[in-house]
Amino acid sequence: MAETTAQSTQSRHGRRTPPGLLSRLLGLPFRIVAVLLFSIISAVLIEWVGMAFQWWDQPGAEHALHMMHTEVGWLDSHFTRSLLLSNPVVTVQTAVEAAFDTVLIKTGIGPALMQYSSESGWLGTVATYLLAAVYIALVILVRAVILFLTFPLFVMAALVGFVDGLVRRDLRKFGAGRESAFIYHHAKRWAGPVFITGWLLYLSVPWSIHPNVFLLPCASLFGLIVSITVGSFKKYL
Repeated sequence: MAETTAQSTQSRHGRRTPPGLLSRLLGLPFRIVAVLLFSIISAVLIEWVGMAFQWWDQPGAEHALHMMHTEVGWLDSHFTRSLLLSNPVVTVQTAVEAAFDTVLIKTGIGPALMQYSSESGWLGTVATYLLAAVYIALVILVRAVILFLTFPLFVMAALVGFVDGLVRRDLRKFGAGRESAFIYHHAKRWAGPVFITGWLLYLSVPWSIHPNVFLLPCASLFGLIVSITVGSFKKYL
């Protein structure tokens, strides 16, 4: 009796209770903000290192400016329709222009950085690096909006993987197939990191890459992991 009580006490104090669905939903906006901040910081640092070691073909902040124009151009030509927004191009252009005017024009930082970046010496170098950081932040903003517009793609991939996993689970259930808790727990553990890591890599890459080239493989991999997780779930509850 005493041993049972000790084990129950240890299970209450030694194991952490997993967070519920409500706490996860409440913490989701903070996680999204953390991902955006981490992506901006890492992308700015990569851009600065490339500027310092002359990895880019364009001098100064021209590489970051060229990336911003390229990302907006892809949005104009390839993301003209969306299930989430009626007119995504106008919405993104409005958001980028509002952010540009608020951060640079209204505060006076933009004209000052552009003026000092043309000068020589350490002041011009600092202004050039700060101007490149602003352009990279706007690039991350455009990519974040593209991720928001392509979110139904990940939902569709998850639904396809879920249905495929249910079919394979039923075949294993009625065909007396073997179960593997090892596959289930590891696939379940990798579902979240694959989803978040794909977004982080897309937001932080230091060159312009078409969203479909990167997001389609990430969505396919996410759907595959969902299929493996559901298909390897135990046959009997």
